[in-house]
Amino acid sequence: MTEAETITTVMRALADPTRRAVFERIVEADEITVVELTRGSTVTQGAISQHLKTLKQAGLVCERPEGRNVFYRAEPRGLEPLADWMSHYGVFWRDRFAKLKNLLKDIDP
Repeated sequence: MTEAETITTVMRALADPTRRAVFERIVEADEITVVELTRGSTVTQGAISQHLKTLKQAGLVCERPEGRNVFYRAEPRGLEPLADWMSHYGVFWRDRFAKLKNLLKDIDP
């Protein structure tokens, strides 16, 4: 998968608000099962499983089977392509904020 495809996959995975909420709950927990994710949600267990599949394919979560349960945890490296892509635009914003700061100083010394 190319870098652009990886970034697109991560963005698509996090674009869905329900999936993003599932991911945030996983990030907050050390590990969490589908049952626990379903318990605190208005979404069915089947839908949670589908969201987890998408998050796993995007490299955002990993799983650890234990008996009848599968535990999910966040995979921090999964966000690296997105963070790298965003850092490229950070230069643009830093420059803009510096110009705004100078403009505001000129307006109100």
